[in-house]
Amino acid sequence: MKHKEPIIETERLILRPIELSDAEAMFEWNSDPRVAKYMSYPCATDISQTIDFIKGTLTEENEWNWAFVLKDGNKLIGSGGIGPNNEMEGYWGIGYNLHYDFWHKGYCTEAMKAIVDFAHKELGVNKICSEHAVDNPRSGLVMEKLGMTFHHDGTITKIDGSESFKAKFYAMEIEE
Repeated sequence: MKHKEPIIETERLILRPIELSDAEAMFEWNSDPRVAKYMSYPCATDISQTIDFIKGTLTEENEWNWAFVLKDGNKLIGSGGIGPNNEMEGYWGIGYNLHYDFWHKGYCTEAMKAIVDFAHKELGVNKICSEHAVDNPRSGLVMEKLGMTFHHDGTITKIDGSESFKAKFYAMEIEE
């Protein structure tokens, strides 16, 4: 049975479980080519794709996913999560995406610090990894602010196979 993500509060955000009612708000950024350009998913062209994504997060037993909601205004601005990584044994991978209008304001770093802290304290996770497109170095800055360091170069291929791009992979180990 799928676990329930706890509500986590940060200085400016409430991280809560993603719900089907979030589809319209999430479609705003999933359908934005500026956001989807560097993601592993293709740019959404229909809200049903976002609904399918949400349904996947609701049933995936090994992943923990949250909606990022602004405390000031109660607006859903992004999402992120953590789960076992298939490529780096023993590591858990993080991922995040954010509405373009909220880029470069520290929200991803704030949210992901809280998620990594939760995973470490509540799930016993101490090895974290992630990757970003070489052409999206600001995402790498988020990883560095979380304490990750460059691990290796690689490639990200979109889940539909439509495109591949060069990527930088990061990792960290949290000391007990």
